[in-house]
Amino acid sequence: MDPRKLVEDYKDVTIAIFGSHSAKEIGVSAKAWGFKTAIVVQKGREKLYTKFNRHLYDHIITLESFKEMVNEEVQEKLIELNTILIPNRSFAVYVGYENIEKKLKVPIYGNRYLLRAEERNEAKNQYYLLEKAKIRIPIEFKSPEQIDRLVIVKVQQAKNPLERAFFYAVSPEDYYQQAEELIKAGIISEEGLRKARIEEYVLGARFNANFHSYALKDVLGNFDFVGFSDRRQVNLQGFLNLPAREQLKINVPVKNEEIGHFGVTMRESKQEVVYDYAERLIDTCREEFPPGIIGLFGLQGAIAYSPRDELEFVVFDVSFRVPGDPAIGPTSPEMRNLSIKHGVKIEDPLDLSMLEIRKAMELERLSEIVT
Repeated sequence: MDPRKLVEDYKDVTIAIFGSHSAKEIGVSAKAWGFKTAIVVQKGREKLYTKFNRHLYDHIITLESFKEMVNEEVQEKLIELNTILIPNRSFAVYVGYENIEKKLKVPIYGNRYLLRAEERNEAKNQYYLLEKAKIRIPIEFKSPEQIDRLVIVKVQQAKNPLERAFFYAVSPEDYYQQAEELIKAGIISEEGLRKARIEEYVLGARFNANFHSYALKDVLGNFDFVGFSDRRQVNLQGFLNLPAREQLKINVPVKNEEIGHFGVTMRESKQEVVYDYAERLIDTCREEFPPGIIGLFGLQGAIAYSPRDELEFVVFDVSFRVPGDPAIGPTSPEMRNLSIKHGVKIEDPLDLSMLEIRKAMELERLSEIVT
């Protein structure tokens, strides 16, 4: 059954939530906008939702494994509730792209076929899309032997597909020494290292630039900018809190595991390029992955000096779904801006998702906002 045909019969909507990553954020916005909610949780990691934040979820579906989400009885239950699912990173990783694209009939607010573009080993991945959109990305080194400057090696943790164990190197010898130590410690695998991306380390101030792209562009516009943020990472943050001489005494691999976020701002004279990048990426994704980006997405990068000694925004990662950053709403000055634009109170980026779902219901255009 085509999910877009399915929503044509919906008289009301329940927001379906995947019990990880940004489930609290989605639940808060959905309830604030008057929607019923259904959360899918996995045994052993459900207490945050089923005990401490039970008020956010009207229906709870408990599974032994997240992959069971594609089972017929689970899908039938969600469809009976007239659900529209808001995708997050955990959903993409734990349910799997093949299952999401071929087996999951539940309507998704967003583009289910674009989720896999985040993976660096896909043919049409985020780098392909960024290059096609003519967005500045870091220089890639095809082999360790090419390393002639400070690089970051982007490799996944061996035991956790969601998290990374990035490391830094300044030469081929440095690369091989660190890689060997990380493999011996069980932090990364040889297979993971083969799939890793080696790219220049961008010496600049980091910014996650977060946006919302609309399906109902004739009603709500092309996209909205929702604010900047940055990450806090374990155990990198601990290293950075120490003086340099103490850092040099510690022989512990850096993991770069994301543990939180904080809000940041960018001076207005440099913001135009961020909007321009978003517009270009939206246009490119519409061509390459119709119907393009629907919902929240993020450009993660840094403002750095170019070889011409000019400031530029270099993008090194893209999120094609909810960025999962609860700090954006409370810290972003854009919330007041967006409240003025849309004539309703916007307190969190996910309010824009709820706004579009609500507007699509009123206009009987739900089929245009889901895949």
